[in-house]
Amino acid sequence: MMQDHEWQNGEYTISTERERLQIDVIFKYLTGESYWARERSYEQTVTAIKNSLPFGVYKGENLIGFARVVTDYATFAYLGDVFILEAHRGKGLSKWLMETIVNHPELQGLRRWVLATRDAHGLYEKYEFSALRFPERWMEKTAPNAY
Repeated sequence: MMQDHEWQNGEYTISTERERLQIDVIFKYLTGESYWARERSYEQTVTAIKNSLPFGVYKGENLIGFARVVTDYATFAYLGDVFILEAHRGKGLSKWLMETIVNHPELQGLRRWVLATRDAHGLYEKYEFSALRFPERWMEKTAPNAY
């Protein structure tokens, strides 16, 4: 079991503590506001979080942002479900969240990180993400409704 971590930035906190997550807030955002998870069920959301390293962003006790990393902690990580609630955007929280994730002590030395985004390339490029270096080597199997 991985150790929980917590980071403080003024009135905001990032925590990997699962018990602190507010699944209802995450589910509401993913199915109501995201473009990538609108058809995800509550059970799928719970299972996805359970099998990932979660990062909750909090103002006080309220969850206002989230991301999760699917990883083997040795060679590979997939970053997904990244969001900051609209009322809290423009305060540098997504940058702080990304810095926290890529510098997490248990995610160092990985050979490859991947993610998918439609509109946040500029954010992720700041943390050394880029287009696939060898796209001819990558294949995927997607659901018909995959984003």
